[in-house]
Amino acid sequence: MSTSLPEHYREILVGLGENPEREGLLDTPKRAAKAMQYLCHGYSQSVEEIVNGALFASDSDEMVIVADIELYSLCEHHLLPFIGKAHVAYIPTGKVLGLSKVARIVDMFARRLQIQENLTREIADAIQSITQAAGVAVVIEAKHMCMMMRGVEKQNSTMNTSVMLGAFRDSSSTRMEFLQLIGRSKS
Repeated sequence: MSTSLPEHYREILVGLGENPEREGLLDTPKRAAKAMQYLCHGYSQSVEEIVNGALFASDSDEMVIVADIELYSLCEHHLLPFIGKAHVAYIPTGKVLGLSKVARIVDMFARRLQIQENLTREIADAIQSITQAAGVAVVIEAKHMCMMMRGVEKQNSTMNTSVMLGAFRDSSSTRMEFLQLIGRSKS
């Protein structure tokens, strides 16, 4: 492709009826391109690079939960943000993952164009693959700008998605314990 990303943003501005030569927009194509590259930097990362060997032997076989991990992503349909938090749990079988790695895995997948349903699944599958856990649970709750700023314009709507693998899928008591611990279930 011969046209650079900033040039594409310049064309978008013209297509919107704007003058990219006016003072406030002179550097906008360059800034917008740089911002989009940052918002989508998850494509240049891999789970292996992020984990970087931070998998440690442990006798623990009790649930590990990392809750309220902030996430920022862009929906693949409108390129508008969805913002929320992820709750990730797993039941170790001899190895535990470094704490910050869970949040970094969430970030890596969130920094790609996609839908929330797929994001939830990708995180769960990655944690399962890395840890070989007896079970993995991921719940994401997010507000979608594509629904809040356009279309039906419902500012107070929140989308919730979940993926339950292994023990979390097979055992209702394990699933309920997780949901209670993240405050998503009535006691």
